[in-house]
Amino acid sequence: MQEAEKIWFDGRLVDWADAQVHVLAHVLHYGSSVFEGIRAYETDRGTGVFHLTAHLERLRRSAAMYFMDIPYTNAELAAAIHETVAVNELPSCYIRPLVFRGFNELGVNPLGCPVQVVIAAWPWGAYLGEDALQHGVRAMISSWRRIGPNTIPAAAKAGGQYLNSQLAKIEAVKHGYEEAILLNEQGFIADGTGENIFAVHGGRISTPPTAASCLPGITREAVIGLAADLGYETTTRDLTRADLYFADEVFMTGTAAEVTPVASVDDHEIGPGPVTKAIQGAFFDVVHGRSPRSHEHLEYPADPAPVSSGEASARALDPTVAT
Repeated sequence: MQEAEKIWFDGRLVDWADAQVHVLAHVLHYGSSVFEGIRAYETDRGTGVFHLTAHLERLRRSAAMYFMDIPYTNAELAAAIHETVAVNELPSCYIRPLVFRGFNELGVNPLGCPVQVVIAAWPWGAYLGEDALQHGVRAMISSWRRIGPNTIPAAAKAGGQYLNSQLAKIEAVKHGYEEAILLNEQGFIADGTGENIFAVHGGRISTPPTAASCLPGITREAVIGLAADLGYETTTRDLTRADLYFADEVFMTGTAAEVTPVASVDDHEIGPGPVTKAIQGAFFDVVHGRSPRSHEHLEYPADPAPVSSGEASARALDPTVAT
């Protein structure tokens, strides 16, 4: 991991090495955090952040699921993200906003612990490797099942939930694969350890519904739109492991993974295909500002500040709220 110079920590920019928490912080003992993975890309217009507003909305929803009141508005968080990227002089980077419960008392009940916020940004290339973007990753179906919606809410992006993904990832790596794919409690495909899954059959694209215990991915939604622009309709439906084994193409999407082909699943060879390559090309054109649709996907420091749906409602109801 390549360190940057500064991290935004509770409203202040601090040196990377000084961004520390108490060893008895609630988050260290109980995983009480929510976070986002966001990417910023270099374009002719400057550094554009991919769907910043959507990421901040999801961060706020995740926090609300765990009764964490984020002490900053979306506009303040957006400004902090742009500031962190700029001060670290990063034309392209990965951004990690983290909301967590700090130190006050140590018990399962988290409500007495302060809610803190950090924003880090650093250079990070292809998450699954540059070679994987071209040739795909070898994946296996994990023996670990995806957390169920009535066990832990899969729609939230919370730190403790990723123990589930860690177990699957470790299993895959120890068995010689690059990535794992998890089934849900019903035995259908859910998602990867940090990616959404798509399958292509006869030019038709399918992806599991969010009800299958997969994260409602922001890159997932963007890719569905890009596929439509290319003439491909995407159907959300339950997928079995056989649907992946005998697919013409399989690919993964995510902030870190971007659009990565799957070369094989459980040693059933698949390999990159024309649909995946077309979508991947459209994606990189968009994020690097080369597409006429780029303005729909990238947000810049000079753009209007985002507000949450709750903040928008407050403004509509209260004429004294500043705009």
